[in-house]
Amino acid sequence: MHQDIVPLCAADIQDQLKKRFAYLSGGRGQDGSPVITFPDYPAFSEIPDKEFQNVMTYLTSIPSLQDAGIGFILVIDRRRDKWTSVKASVLRIAASFPANLQLVLVLRPTGFFQRTLSDIAFKFNRDDFKMKVPVIMLSSVPDLHGYIDKSQLTEDLGGTLDYCHSRWLCQRTAIESFALMVKQTAQMLQSFGTELAETELPNDVQSTSSVLCAHTEKKDKAKEDLRLALKEGHSVLESLRELQAEGSESSVNQDQLDNQATVQRLLAQLNETEAAFDEFWAKHQQKLEQCLQLRHFEQGFREVKAILDAVSQKIATFTDIGNSLAHVEHLLRDLAGFEEKSGVAMERARALSLDGEQLIENKHYAVDSIRPKCQELRHLCDQFSAEITRRRGLLNKSLELHRRLETSMKWCDEGIYLLASQPVDKCQSQDGAEAALQEIEKFLETGAENKIQELNTIYKEYESILNQDLMEHVRKVFQKQASMEEVFHRRQASLKKLAARQTRPVQPVAPRPEALAKSPCPSPGIRRGSENSSSEGSALRRGPYRRAKSEMSESRQGRSSAGEEEESLAILRRHVMSELLDTERAYVEELLCVLEGYAAEMDNPLMAHLLSTGLHNKKDVLFGNMEEIYHFHNRIFLRELENYTDCPELVGRCFLER
Repeated sequence: MHQDIVPLCAADIQDQLKKRFAYLSGGRGQDGSPVITFPDYPAFSEIPDKEFQNVMTYLTSIPSLQDAGIGFILVIDRRRDKWTSVKASVLRIAASFPANLQLVLVLRPTGFFQRTLSDIAFKFNRDDFKMKVPVIMLSSVPDLHGYIDKSQLTEDLGGTLDYCHSRWLCQRTAIESFALMVKQTAQMLQSFGTELAETELPNDVQSTSSVLCAHTEKKDKAKEDLRLALKEGHSVLESLRELQAEGSESSVNQDQLDNQATVQRLLAQLNETEAAFDEFWAKHQQKLEQCLQLRHFEQGFREVKAILDAVSQKIATFTDIGNSLAHVEHLLRDLAGFEEKSGVAMERARALSLDGEQLIENKHYAVDSIRPKCQELRHLCDQFSAEITRRRGLLNKSLELHRRLETSMKWCDEGIYLLASQPVDKCQSQDGAEAALQEIEKFLETGAENKIQELNTIYKEYESILNQDLMEHVRKVFQKQASMEEVFHRRQASLKKLAARQTRPVQPVAPRPEALAKSPCPSPGIRRGSENSSSEGSALRRGPYRRAKSEMSESRQGRSSAGEEEESLAILRRHVMSELLDTERAYVEELLCVLEGYAAEMDNPLMAHLLSTGLHNKKDVLFGNMEEIYHFHNRIFLRELENYTDCPELVGRCFLER
């Protein structure tokens, strides 16, 4: 099964590196080959193979691939060792070295005996050192300088390269720790980004808010990790730069430059990762915030829609157009109050629609869902306004009609009162008749602005509000108006006849003394008879026949006018009687409504919860003897009034007897 090879880190083999049996000083050969130094280490043969392999693998992994590709130069310092150890060391290194080799330089033992022995042994044992690269035995450090410049060698090899193994180990540990931090941070951000991308958008406000808060907290933690990683990287880079500043320009080796480049590359990678994450988070945050805005909008839409539906249902019940002027005014006040109460819902709907339009302008991702809801809200608001306007128009029309009807009825009542207020005896004289006639004609002139002109015109003009009851009411008012006008015209004709009579001359006659003594205060009939007798006597003495004929004609004309007056009064009495009966019937109906709708319902257990505690068992206090009053008016008084319909002059008995 294939397994990923995990690269070694200094922290993993720190104890092995501290032994310093091999180190990478940073020196380079003439062609840029990295130099690995094997210093004098007496216990080299005792190093376990695993440790040796780990150190070799780690040291060869540090240079760049380009430098490692050139091949490594090994400097093996065995000046204090024995030939047998040199042979063993070279063979072990050659067998275990994990990278390309360019050259192996061995500083052989410096003792005379060991040097002589190494020369002889190396000549006779060349086959044991058969390697892919040459192995060069060096007698002294100056010989080494012929292959590697002194500036690329450490002081123990006669060079000038500044190298501290513990410092190098700390730097490698810090660099690799930072590199690991960068890697873990990148993996964490990638994992977090995958989590964000796979998150499904919630369907309610609470869940969306929770997701947004949770993701924001995770983002803040990730940003804090990024900040710490960047801080660590800058700290490592600063330490490398300080080290470089402390030494001379010639003492800076390639590994130090590579370390700085590595840290700078890691910092750049971290900055790029942060920028990419910030861009991704901005989009994700915008999406979540837009989702939250959408859920708030949808929740508000559901609430407002329910309110508007209830308002629409309520306004649909406003179908009554009123049966009187006061009723219509009451309906108009109710409509205005309902409009005012509904104004809050309308304002909320319009504000929500504006919020939706703002979301659309801000390029919200759910435009296709928001726009229809905004349109529906505007439609419902416009529909409500149109319906309120229509209902108000109908009620104003009804108000106008009822005002005209009341004006007509008031005009009729004033006319009836005018007729009733004209004494019949005063109308018998010419002056009285003329005065009464002027009153009637003046009153009839006011009819143009007070009475209903044409019934069909009324029906056509108010067709939109006329129902059966209102049409019947209009017809009755018009009929009452016509009847009243008919009475007026008859009275007018009678008065015209009375006013047109010529005044006849009367001869004054002195009464006889005995007549005055017998009747000091004669009745009008006797006086009139005396006057007639005197007149007739005078006429007989004078002899004109036409005067007697004229008196007979005037007498007949007076009797005709009196008959017409009686007929007019009879019509008025019938009107008064009709109004009295209508009023009594309405009173009986209203009493019944109160008894059935309120008094009886107080005993209904289903309605008990609607009564305040103070009204329980208070039916007798509230309604008293209303039921007895109803039975009296319904069974007795109304029936007696109906019996006097044809005899209105006797209706007073109903009141006197009761």
